[in-house]
Formats: sequence, C-alpha cells, structure tokens
Amino acid sequence: MDFLDVLSTRESIRSYDPMQTVAKDILIKILDAGRLAPSAANKQPWRFVLASSEEKLVKVKACYDKPWFHDAPHILIVVGNKQQSWIRRYDNRNFIETDLAIALDHMILTATNEGIGTCWISNFQQDVLYAALDLKENECVYGLTPLGYPKSDNSKKGYKERKSFDDVVDWM
Repeated sequence: MDFLDVLSTRESIRSYDPMQTVAKDILIKILDAGRLAPSAANKQPWRFVLASSEEKLVKVKACYDKPWFHDAPHILIVVGNKQQSWIRRYDNRNFIETDLAIALDHMILTATNEGIGTCWISNFQQDVLYAALDLKENECVYGLTPLGYPKSDNSKKGYKERKSFDDVVDWM
C-alpha cells in the first residue's frame, strides 16, 4: 500500500474477530516497526509487550472495560523506562512520552498496512495494567492497542474528519 494510502485509510477499529489471530510473521513485522522508530538522542527507552496467551490477555484486558477490547486476540503495550530516556538539559523535560508515542504510531501504521485493526488506548486503569505487566519502578505506559482482524460486519467510515489544510498550515 502507498504510504499516504496507509495514512488516509487508518481508522480506530472497535470490532475484532476473537477467533482470527494474527500470524506470527505479521506480528514480528509490526513489532519490528516499533524497534525501528526514532527516539530522542536514539535512547530507545522502550520494550514492547505483546499479550497473546489466554492467561496474560485476561489480566491485561481487565485494564479497559469496553466489550470490543475484550474480543481482540492480541494486545500490544509499549512500555518505557523513564531512566533510559533523553532529558533536555535546560528544563529537565523527559521525552519518554514522545518516544513511546512515535514507536506506537509506527506499529499502528504498519498494522494498518497489513490489514490489522488497531485502536490507540490511553484511557486504561493504570494500576490494573501495571500489576498485570509487573512493571518496574521506573517503567510507564502511555498507550496500548488491540491487534486483530476486524469482524466482518465492521464498516469503516471511509473518510477522515479533519480540519482543512489551510486551517492547520502556516507558510512563513
């Protein structure tokens, strides 16, 4: 698929076929896209957790209460280590959130290219997810996504509601 087609056709999917898992080679491709993502000062302060086993899925899915989320056969979580990320000297701003967002976006776009549905989720119960992942003290999660094939009755909008080009671009 052309890259601009990937960008224009990507939509948040909220309807997954629980019986159709994603092939390992496609999952590897998606995860590798995150590995290749840029990060501030090339620190790469992340690890990617792919919950696919029934035991881990039950624990992870407890962090978000939407029924469609519980149908996804895989949940991808981007975990960051705040001590490994780049910190800007003049204001001590830690760029962990930016780095994790870029990595997750790379994986979501790759999934779209492979015909895999995703939905960026930030509104999860942090304590439940952190306990399910047994995160260390300096680790954090800013987003996760289900991975799976949309149910056959899922229909995409086919268009994006976006501000106009002129509303968001200033030529200087």
